[in-house]
Amino acid sequence: MAEAHSAVAFSFAITHEGFDINYDHEVLNLVFASGVRSWKKRIARARNGIRNGVYPAHIQSLWLITAIALGLHFAGYQAPFNLTNKILVYLPSNTINWQITACFLTALTVWLSICFTMRYTLKLLLMYKGWMYESRAPGSRVSIPTMLWVAVVRVLSSWNKPGLYSFQGSLPRLPLPSVHDTMKRYLRSVRPLLDDENYERMTALANEFENTIGKKLQRYLLLKSWTSTNYVSDWWEEYVYLRGRSPLCVNSNFYGTDAIFMNLTNNQAARAANVISLLLNFRRLIERQELQPIMVQGMIPLCSWQYERTFNTVRVPGLETDRIVHYRDSNHIVVLHKGCYYKMLIYYKGRTLRPCELQLQIQEILDSKATPLEGEEHLAALTAWNRSKWAETRNTYFSYGTNHIALRTIESAAFVLSLDDEPFEFDLKRPELLDSFGKKLLHGNGYNRWFDKSFTVCVGTNGRVGFNAEHTWADAPVMGHLWEYIFGDDIEGYDETGNTKGIPEFTPPTPTRLHWDLKACLPQIEEATICATKLCNEVDLRILVHQEYGKGFMKKCRLSPDAFIQMALQLAYYRDAGRFSLTYEASMTRLFREGRTETVRPCTIESSAWVKAMENPSTTNDERVELLKKACERHQLAYQDAMCGNGIDRHLFCLYVVSKYLEVDSPFLNEVLSEPWRLSTSQTPHGQTPKMDLKKHPNCISAGGGFGPVADDGYGVSYIIAGENLIFFHISAKNTCPQTDVHRFAKNICQALADIRSMFEQHMKDHPKPAKSITNGVSK
Repeated sequence: MAEAHSAVAFSFAITHEGFDINYDHEVLNLVFASGVRSWKKRIARARNGIRNGVYPAHIQSLWLITAIALGLHFAGYQAPFNLTNKILVYLPSNTINWQITACFLTALTVWLSICFTMRYTLKLLLMYKGWMYESRAPGSRVSIPTMLWVAVVRVLSSWNKPGLYSFQGSLPRLPLPSVHDTMKRYLRSVRPLLDDENYERMTALANEFENTIGKKLQRYLLLKSWTSTNYVSDWWEEYVYLRGRSPLCVNSNFYGTDAIFMNLTNNQAARAANVISLLLNFRRLIERQELQPIMVQGMIPLCSWQYERTFNTVRVPGLETDRIVHYRDSNHIVVLHKGCYYKMLIYYKGRTLRPCELQLQIQEILDSKATPLEGEEHLAALTAWNRSKWAETRNTYFSYGTNHIALRTIESAAFVLSLDDEPFEFDLKRPELLDSFGKKLLHGNGYNRWFDKSFTVCVGTNGRVGFNAEHTWADAPVMGHLWEYIFGDDIEGYDETGNTKGIPEFTPPTPTRLHWDLKACLPQIEEATICATKLCNEVDLRILVHQEYGKGFMKKCRLSPDAFIQMALQLAYYRDAGRFSLTYEASMTRLFREGRTETVRPCTIESSAWVKAMENPSTTNDERVELLKKACERHQLAYQDAMCGNGIDRHLFCLYVVSKYLEVDSPFLNEVLSEPWRLSTSQTPHGQTPKMDLKKHPNCISAGGGFGPVADDGYGVSYIIAGENLIFFHISAKNTCPQTDVHRFAKNICQALADIRSMFEQHMKDHPKPAKSITNGVSK
């Protein structure tokens, strides 16, 4: 009970002698500082809200227009539409003060008109997607409409320095494709997967759907697209993520790795402290909206709404559906070490703690001889359990008392830090070490990651870091952006001894243990631990480091690097499984407001024709090259369509949701939505922040990250094109399935990439480019 008494900041009692008042100065000071910080953030949000509302115009331009209005009025000239005199009619008198007021109101009206004209002009311009389809081949010319569009957009988007959310009001809504176009794209996408009989059957189902119930469902969906910001995102979040009852561990959460070619420090406390500090800097940029929005080609903004829930966020389990809870502010993180949970303050004496001060706190935890309370060590296994079971346990044992306070401390934390008691190792000569590194980040031991939090930072004993992130609140590129930001500054964060730089100004507050009373729920924790352990043991992970070639050779072949790799994956999968399969590649729709992802289907008529040609000895090398180019062009077109809102699967998904609301059964939608994705792929982007200078620090790039397999008999493949001669593949599969083997699939990927390289090298040898002859400095 000593901890409970020390937590009371103010108390009073009435005695026979009068009032007895007790209060703790330090705690009251903390409460006061927290209130001041909260009000500062509210004022900053209000200021940013005004700035974003009038963007791309400057707020300061209002005073210039006011000065012009005053000058015109008192010089005897009329304002536009005689606004000043018309406003004066409705004011109490015609004195100087009221004339100035009328001039200001006139200026405000004109200024707002200009602001909204600029804003909606930019919105109309951003609806144009013709630039996406312009040829990028060397020597190709950009069309005149696109050139004019680029000029105007560049002026408007660079007119004023944008904040993080400045473009939100100017981004267009996600367009709704027609049912006919979606049916046409869908049938084309499944042609290589179906024999003639099944294709005819599916065509008949699609035609029946289009001509009957599809029209009704489309009308309801059209109404939703008019009344909502994005007709997909809210349903996608609810039905794909929050209503899912499977454990988050492996099935939903994803991970990211360290920059494995760099070893900044072997000091676990120093690396953890510096990463915490950089994360808090990133949080401050988000809260102040000072983080620059990502701009495609330096002028086309991507939607930034997902950043809002990066920190102070948790997915709370429910009996039927979970919910995302975002706390406006948090001045602490929770640290997990050797089964013990600690609350660690990150804000003290009016400022955020510095890395050297954070290191002292981390070292205190590492040096602690504390042992876990009964049930505490395996507590996090509840977050890796079935969501309904976890919700029931939470409602029964964590809704009041000590457990409720401790759980709320975790859920309201900025994020969770896990100080592992084993190293995260990497050695090119021992690939199994990197595989183990990835598995530790993907699921750990099942109970040393708090899978409900927006993300958990993991630090090994040798100072290497990674993260495990929950997927509901945002997609992987957002965490990728955050991770790049960290690496950009982390390089300069340590002294010669491996400690953080700087000298502490004061002794930071000691981290405090969270207290639990878990005796009543020990059976649930034990059951969750068994399920989590089983889930972890069922997953195999292979991280392939491909150094033979990378982006440089792909560009030399004049092919899209993403399309190049997707075709290699198609060839590798065909050799692995002996058949083609429905393939998922994640594309983003963040060119639209509140856009998330769309599915690209890389298994196409063209890609299957090329794969068959590669396996047919009678096909010539030139024929294979031409078939690959056609397959890559088709894939790139599908990717462009998906980014422009003309995909297949999100539209079908929303039509399916509408059918369930209306209680209408559709054989076509039931079959489409039940098709398994046996090959699920995703590219990890990089270069999202200018802070990462790869020319100066070529090893300062993460090895990317990965996720678990989507289908029990399939593969999950994430890849990052890390450089001119470097690609990382993260390959996952269930080892309980006899048809899948991550090591075999990795070898097939290597062989596919090698075969494509040999094919192109032979093609270049057979068709050499004519050499340029130089005479008197003139090329002939």
